Amino acid sequence: MIINDRLIDEVTDRAEASPRLRMNYNLHDSLDAKAQRLINVLLPGTEIPVHRHRHTAETYALLRGKMYIIFYDETGRETERHLLDPATGEYGVHIPAGQWHSVEIIKPSAILEVKDGPYTPLQPEDIINR
Repeated sequence: MIINDRLIDEVTDRAEASPRLRMNYNLHDSLDAKAQRLINVLLPGTEIPVHRHRHTAETYALLRGKMYIIFYDETGRETERHLLDPATGEYGVHIPAGQWHSVEIIKPSAILEVKDGPYTPLQPEDIINR
């Protein structure tokens, strides 16, 4: 499979049609796969809660767009904010297991997202409601 503009445009079209303003395109074969690899298209206005993945690190490589990755402490206080923008040479981020984080989308963005599997839905204790 080639990851190119045509694929990202197709996933972006689906994100635009989604009430969540985001859409995944899974590259892994199943939710049980040991590596979860996906293209995630996120549009401005999408709501990503402050959350953590207790059992896996997570890596984003920004393929298109501009977005902030935001880190928080366990009380929900912002501790770091990093602008990812390929135009400035800031391409991605590695998020350690257990790190509270979220994103703010500035321009429609497509990321290559990688984390250990199998897929585990977020539990209430892994989300900070703000």
